[in-house]
Amino acid sequence: MDILWFLIALGLLFGVLGPYVLRRRGGGIRLAAPGSPDAADPEAYGFVRQEEQDVRLPGPDADLLDVLDVVRATQDWRAASQLLAGTPKEGEVRWQRVQAFAGAACLELQERPGAGGAWLRAWRAEAPKDAGGAAVHAEFLVQQAWRSSAVGGEEFRIILEEARKVTEEAALLAPGDPVPYITQLAVARGLGYSHEQFDQVWARVIDRAPQHMGAHLAALHYWCEKWHGSREEADHFATTAAARAPRGSLLAALPLFAVFEHVPDVVLVRDFFRTAVVSKALDGALYAVHSARPDDPMLAHVRHLLVWFLVRGERWAEAMHQLVRVDGHVGAVPWTLTADPAAEYTVHRNMAVAGYEANGGSPMTLRH
Repeated sequence: MDILWFLIALGLLFGVLGPYVLRRRGGGIRLAAPGSPDAADPEAYGFVRQEEQDVRLPGPDADLLDVLDVVRATQDWRAASQLLAGTPKEGEVRWQRVQAFAGAACLELQERPGAGGAWLRAWRAEAPKDAGGAAVHAEFLVQQAWRSSAVGGEEFRIILEEARKVTEEAALLAPGDPVPYITQLAVARGLGYSHEQFDQVWARVIDRAPQHMGAHLAALHYWCEKWHGSREEADHFATTAAARAPRGSLLAALPLFAVFEHVPDVVLVRDFFRTAVVSKALDGALYAVHSARPDDPMLAHVRHLLVWFLVRGERWAEAMHQLVRVDGHVGAVPWTLTADPAAEYTVHRNMAVAGYEANGGSPMTLRH
């Protein structure tokens, strides 16, 4: 028992002092006292402070952020409706914006139970045929099920059954829009659809958006071992999608997400993050990032996951090249799976800075 408390204390000590590091001979890193002149300084690279990280989005979307601020301040849904009406159905942006509006309503409801998110209720009541409002409502219900209910419990199922009805309504209001069916993929996972039932929903998605990265990520969750598939089925789904992806598609990074979903809570294999399986998936994701359009709205999602793997694999320089492109926005996996996404991201970022400088790197040698 004494050794257990010692290890817990050691872990807490590292969590507190981890951001403060200095160089040491041999290319390693070690802790340094806060304020030490030898400590690595993330701000020297233009990185923003932890408390300034935006946890709402994985990357910048100025129009969305402006509208979110307007809706929160005025509780008027019309700006959100107008933005979604002008967002193309066939791309990834609409899915991300629907998720963001739903997440904002969930957060408001959490902050002010019974009163928060009133703008969404008004949207549905005053414009029941608005396709954007229906899509946001469905996603809101899905997020609420996972946030406020015991997974698999009666309340959880009731909320998801309601979400399923709203996704069907949203799909009727916007034929050709894959977003309602992408939301229904999460419903299918939560309600435990059979493989045949899930495939029927998936067919509706790919009929409308065969290369949709967000849809593939939602489907991947279903096929994972912790839900309704297995490690092998998830890997098959991911590698098949990657193999069929055209050049420039971020689907080539999907196997890395499959690996992430099956990383054990306690890694017992030495150098796990340098194994052939991880290295192959990392290479695919790096290839996808290098060949993707600079304005691909899913690019930040892949870069964030790359940071997590590259830091843990002690590939410091490569991690830094991803960090300089995503810093400031941390609303992405893996950070959002933790209680404090900004803190989790910042610890990894500071480790990358420390490792980079311990191996001779500096702000002057980092090319953007």
